[in-house]
Amino acid sequence: MAAVATAAEGVPARGPPGEVIHLNVGGKRFSTSRQTLTWIPDSFFSSLLSGRISTLKDETGAIFIDRDPTVFAPILNFLRTKELDPRGVHGSSLLHEAQFYGLTPLVRRLQLREELDRSSCGNVLFNGYLPPPVFPVKRRNRHSLVGPQQLGGRPAPVRRSNTMPPNLGNAGLLGRMLEEKAPPSPSGQPEEPGMVRLVCGHHSWIAVAYTQFLVCYRLKEASGWQLVFSSPRLDWPIERLALTARVPGGALGEHDKMVAAATGSEILLWALQAEGGGSEIGVFHLGVPVEALFFVGNQLIATSHTGRIGVWNAVTKHWQVQEVQPITSYDAAGSFLLLGCSNGSIYYVDVQKFPLRMKDNDLLVSELYRDPAEDGVTALSVYLTPKTSDSGNWIEIAYGTSSGGVRVIVQHPETVGSGPQLFQTFTVHRSPVTKIMLSEKHLISVCADNNHVRTWSVTRFRGMISTQPGSTPLASFKILALESADGHGGCSAGNDIGPYGERDDQQVFIQKVVPNASQLFVRLSSTGQRVCSVRSVDGSPTTAFTVLECEGSRRLGSRPRRYLLTGQANGSLAMWDLTTAMDGLGQAPAGGLTEEELMGQLEQWELAPLASSRGSLPSASPRASLTSLHSASSNTSLTGRRGSPSPPQAEVRRRGGSFVERCQELVRSAPEPRRPPTPAPRPSTSTGLGAPLTPPKKNLNETSF
Repeated sequence: MAAVATAAEGVPARGPPGEVIHLNVGGKRFSTSRQTLTWIPDSFFSSLLSGRISTLKDETGAIFIDRDPTVFAPILNFLRTKELDPRGVHGSSLLHEAQFYGLTPLVRRLQLREELDRSSCGNVLFNGYLPPPVFPVKRRNRHSLVGPQQLGGRPAPVRRSNTMPPNLGNAGLLGRMLEEKAPPSPSGQPEEPGMVRLVCGHHSWIAVAYTQFLVCYRLKEASGWQLVFSSPRLDWPIERLALTARVPGGALGEHDKMVAAATGSEILLWALQAEGGGSEIGVFHLGVPVEALFFVGNQLIATSHTGRIGVWNAVTKHWQVQEVQPITSYDAAGSFLLLGCSNGSIYYVDVQKFPLRMKDNDLLVSELYRDPAEDGVTALSVYLTPKTSDSGNWIEIAYGTSSGGVRVIVQHPETVGSGPQLFQTFTVHRSPVTKIMLSEKHLISVCADNNHVRTWSVTRFRGMISTQPGSTPLASFKILALESADGHGGCSAGNDIGPYGERDDQQVFIQKVVPNASQLFVRLSSTGQRVCSVRSVDGSPTTAFTVLECEGSRRLGSRPRRYLLTGQANGSLAMWDLTTAMDGLGQAPAGGLTEEELMGQLEQWELAPLASSRGSLPSASPRASLTSLHSASSNTSLTGRRGSPSPPQAEVRRRGGSFVERCQELVRSAPEPRRPPTPAPRPSTSTGLGAPLTPPKKNLNETSF
């Protein structure tokens, strides 16, 4: 009866191997033989042609299969030739379809291909992995008050506790986190206690901030990175983090190494011991939200956009708050702290002399320079030239303004009394400048137009900026990134693009395209050239990152190393050797992400489970967003043509304004693909596609450039 029913449906239970079978896959016709479709036993096709699966036919009598015809084409080619050339098909889509059709040999080959590109041990740049630490106990004696401190000339309480760090065992973080949930963040979104929120490093020390506690690691030559301090669990989520690790054996004793954390207007400071452990110094109050937290020497500095600055001195153990103009930028050079303000002025504070030189309990805040147009100083960079016997020490300052202007001012030793002089002005940005960097060889500025970067080559003579021939335009590019509604975990301070690095060396930008990305792209800050790309070894999203300039070992022939530190959503910390990547810079392709890599990053984020995200983005559906992206890529500069958006694209814009526009901007700003009209297959470290699954002729290079 089954055979009769199958025959009635038009699909014979058995037929000759050479019988031609007509298929309609997603509206596209394919013709092949029964033998081609059924040589893999227990597959979808063998079940279909044997009658175990009911069939649906189109008007021509072809068997209809409601699947993607683009992905089916390489699958059918594999059934015919037993080889695979997946050009133009996403690897995860191909693997998903192969699993649906039950093609075991193809599934194994695709999984093996992924294993070649992904390893839990990382690539050649992977330098270390630190697992999540122990979730600590609560902080005791939270409200004990000890000693008055100066708060703008008035006594202010400093809360202290002698809570020692908890005993560190082998317990994992995630198991302890479930006992108590973290409090809601100031933004109102729930927090993830096990996520790395902030990472910072100084010399051979690293500080990692989680939602309610922080830990510190120290690098030792023989034993590697060691966990030396873990704070008690705090009552509020950490929003700012600062670390200082002075040279061992300094004059300040226990205050040579300190770590500070802040949220809202509160700042909590600890002294770190070189051999492990730490003690709480106190809790300080700025009175307004802390926007920036950092160390200048042994002084802890906290600033707010409202115009308030707080300074704590490790020698005198004195905390003082001072009102200034609304602060929009800052930078430090030596013992000088420079503040850029909204009124167009640049102020400076000599923190080394604080608090020995005070008048009326005020910081000695002096105006250094005022912008000729009185535009707000939104970015600031100070470069101190090396002292020479011929010309002394010059002070060079580059700053950006709210109108998009970039200015360079210089102060000569012989003109100290008259203040800095205007050296050069650039008006190449039309949006407010958000970052600026003046280094040994380059001037770099970033504006608010999707992180648009403009760079110039700086000409110097005997270490000082030269008036002839001046600055030469070098590059223009974008560090594109999509931010979630509240930043990952309610805190975006841990995802600063940079630039990172010493000013007398090549500096780099760190690019994370989408909030939940597990892959970062390292690019030269001067030209935008890609240095390398790194992917988290455990597959978890990267939530925070920074670059650490680590001092060299005492061993002969050792040199300082540069590391990229990435904090993951699962609480782990990974280290990547940027020094090795910079040494092999000539092997790296120029530019940022290709169009295929950009689309892959966006699809990876859009198709992620929405339940894992805490805030919903005001966007269209994931598939509609991708459709809009594909439409934009065909109507913008990638093809050299401009045209009106297609109807689906216009519909997506109506449904999801800002996010879709940002995505379209990402596609429009992607670099021109430099490849011949018929591209040759090439391996891809991000998706595992682009090359036939045949033995390579060259040895595989693990470095992902």
